Amino acid sequence: MSDLFADEHNSASAPPLNAAPLRLAQVLLPMPIDKAYSYSVPSDITVQLGDYVAVPLGSRMLIGVVWGMDQNYDGKIEKLKAIAQKYELPPMGQPQRDFINAMAQYTLSALGSSLKLCLSAPSGMDEPKEVLLYKRAPDLEDAALKKISPKRQAVLEAVQDGVPRRAAEIARMAGCSGSVVKSMGDSGFLQTLLKPENPPCTNPDFENPGAELTDSQRDAAEELVSAVSTHEFSTYLLDGVTGAGKTEVYFEALAQALREDKQIVLMLPEIALSNAFLDRFASRFGTRPALWHSALSSAMRRKTWRGVAEGKTRVVVGARSSLFLPYKSLGLIIVDEEHEPAYKQEEGVLYHARDMAILRAHKESCPVVLVSATPALETIYNAWQGRYHHLTLESRFGSAGMPDIKVLDLKKDRPERQSFLAPTLVKSIQETVERGEQAMLFLNRRGYAPLTLCRGCGHRMHCPRCTAWLVEHRRSNKLHCHHCGYFCLIPKNCPSCNDVDSFAACGPGVERIAEEVKNTFPEYRQITLSSDDGDDPDALRERLQEIRDGEYDVIIGTQIIAKGHHFPKLTTVGVVDADLGLSGGDLRATERCYQLLHQVSGRAGREDVKGTVYLQSYSPQSKVLLALASGDRDAFLDAECYEREQAHMPPFSRLVGIIVAGRDEDETEKLAFQLGRNAPRAEGVNIYGPAPAPLARLRGKYRFRLLVQADKNLNIQKAITAWLKTVKIPSTITVRADIDPQSFF
Repeated sequence: MSDLFADEHNSASAPPLNAAPLRLAQVLLPMPIDKAYSYSVPSDITVQLGDYVAVPLGSRMLIGVVWGMDQNYDGKIEKLKAIAQKYELPPMGQPQRDFINAMAQYTLSALGSSLKLCLSAPSGMDEPKEVLLYKRAPDLEDAALKKISPKRQAVLEAVQDGVPRRAAEIARMAGCSGSVVKSMGDSGFLQTLLKPENPPCTNPDFENPGAELTDSQRDAAEELVSAVSTHEFSTYLLDGVTGAGKTEVYFEALAQALREDKQIVLMLPEIALSNAFLDRFASRFGTRPALWHSALSSAMRRKTWRGVAEGKTRVVVGARSSLFLPYKSLGLIIVDEEHEPAYKQEEGVLYHARDMAILRAHKESCPVVLVSATPALETIYNAWQGRYHHLTLESRFGSAGMPDIKVLDLKKDRPERQSFLAPTLVKSIQETVERGEQAMLFLNRRGYAPLTLCRGCGHRMHCPRCTAWLVEHRRSNKLHCHHCGYFCLIPKNCPSCNDVDSFAACGPGVERIAEEVKNTFPEYRQITLSSDDGDDPDALRERLQEIRDGEYDVIIGTQIIAKGHHFPKLTTVGVVDADLGLSGGDLRATERCYQLLHQVSGRAGREDVKGTVYLQSYSPQSKVLLALASGDRDAFLDAECYEREQAHMPPFSRLVGIIVAGRDEDETEKLAFQLGRNAPRAEGVNIYGPAPAPLARLRGKYRFRLLVQADKNLNIQKAITAWLKTVKIPSTITVRADIDPQSFF
C-alpha cells in the first residue's frame, strides 16, 4: 500500500467540470475496456461530468458514466451515435471517478471493469415506482388505544417515528403478520398513502447517547471524532482485545459523521457478522443501517443503491462491494476485522478491500478506521512506523477478563478410537453444561469428512474439474467440491477397483464432530453452523439469537461462529484441530492461524464468568500456540515481522502473482514458459516460476503461476504492464496480475 498514492499527480483524472453544456461526450462503459467512447449529445439533453447515461453499443443499450469532454474528436461528428437518455440522479462525484482511475492503475485492471463494480444495481437508475405505504394516523384517541390488542399496540410502537413503510416491513418490526397492518389501515389506526418507498437508513438518531465508555475508550473515541470533524484524509488502526468495546468507540465517530451531514460505509467481512451487528446499531441510532451484500433481493439493492446516490441513505453496512457504492458525501470509512482474508477479491478485478478503502478515503478526503484485535502484519507494521495513527484498547469492557488458554497435547491426551475430542475437553464440556453454561467446538472444515477413499485400493474421490478432493456432506448425502460447486452422490462401487461399499470417511468435518457430541452427550441440545448456513441470512440470524438466548448447550461450527459474536453464556471453547492451517507454503499461514484461533478464543467468557479455551494439537510447541497460551500477541508479531524481513517478504517488499489459465494444458503451459523467458531482468526484481499452481486445475482450467518479488521503491505496475505486452495472449487463455496477493492457490 505504500505506493498507492505515488503517481497521484500523474494519474489520468477526469477534466474539471465545464459550465457550458457538452455537445460531445466521452462515456465510460462497464466493460473490460480502458477508454471512454465518444457520443454526441442531443439538443434536448444537457450532461455534465459524472452523469449516468444510456448509450447504444452495437445492438445493445448500456448504462455508462460521462467521463470527459471530447474536444479533439477528429472524425465526422454526424456519424457518431447519440446518448439515448440521461438518468435523473446526482452525477458520480469527482472523488469517486478519481478513485476508479487510481484503482484501475493500481490493480492493473481495465478502467471499465473498475467502473462496473460501481454500477452493481442498474435498475437503481430508474425513478422508483409508487407503492402502498402505511404510517401512524394522526390524532388517535386515547380511549381507542386502550382497547387495541397487543399485536396492534406493537404495530403502533413500530411506526411511532412517522416514517411511511410497507406493510411487510412494519409486520417484521412488530413481530406480526401483514394482515394485522392492513386491517389497521382499514380501521383508521394507520394512514395509507401511495408514494415512492423511502430508502433505508435515512434518519438515524445521532444524538442518542451510547454506552458509558471507559477512560481508554473515551480517549480513542475523542481522537476519532476529531479526525471526522477535520474532513481530511487520515488512517487509524483501532487495536483492541476481543470484547474491548471497539464497536462503541467507532460508533462515536460514526455519530459525529452523521452530525456533519456525511455518509458512512462500515465494512464487515461476512454476512453472518452483519446479523449480529444490526441490533447493536439499531439500539444506538434508532434505526437499522442499510445492508449491502450478495444475498440482498434485487428490489432492496435497487432501493439502497439509489438512496446512496441521492445522499438519502446515511449509513451502509456491507461486504467489500459496499465500498463501491456511489456515495454523494462520504465522511467516514470503517473496516471492521480488517485482517480478514474475505476482504480480498479473488475473481474479476483482483483487489483488497482494506487497501482500496484507504485509497477511496484519500480521494474523498475523509478518515478511514481499520479495526481488529489481531491486525494484519502489514497494518501493524504501518502503525509501528507511524504511517497510521495507532489507538489501543488493552482490556475487556466491564468485568469480563481474558480467558485462560490451555494447549492439549493429543499425543498424551489421546481421544478414544474413532473419536476426535480429548478426554480433558470432553470432561470440561460436561462440567460446563452442568453449570448451566454453554460450550463451543470449533473446526474450520465444512461437511462430514474432507476425504473419502476406498479401503480396497486406496482410490480417493476427487473433483473432475479441480485439483481437489471431494468433501462428504452427510446432510445432503453427497460429495461436494468447495472450489467449483461440483457435487455427486457417494458411489456404491469404487470407480477404480469396483469394490462394493468400500468407501471410508477420513478425518473430521463439523458434521462428524456433531455426530460425536450427539453420541457422547445424547441429552445435550446442540447446533451446527457453517458457511453452508450463510445463504439464508434471516434463518442464520434466528439461529444466532437462539444461541444468545441459551437454547443450545453445545455449539459446533466453522469460522462463521468464530468472530464478532457475543454469546453471554458461552464459557468454554474447544478448538478441535489447532494445527489446521499451519502446514503448506503460504506466506501468511502462521499469521492467519494465530488470528483465527485468537478470534475463536475471544468468544469465551465475555460476561462475568471467566472463560477457558482448549487448543487440541499434535504440535503443542508451535510458536502460534505458545503465543496464544502466553497472551503475548506483540511478541508473536515481532517474530513474524523479523522472519519476513529476513526473507525480504511483505511488508518489506512487493509481491505480484501472475496467473495463466486455459482449458488446453499444453497451450497454457507453453504461454506460461514464454512469459518466464521474457520476464524483466532488473536490480531489485526476482521472478519465480512458472510452475503449476497448487490448485493446478480449477473449474476445468489448467493454471500456472509466476511470482514477482520486487523492492518497495520500484513502480511494479509499470514493469508488469510492459512485460505482459511482450507476449501475444491467445483469446483462449487468460493472464491476470494479482497485485499484493493474499493467497497462492
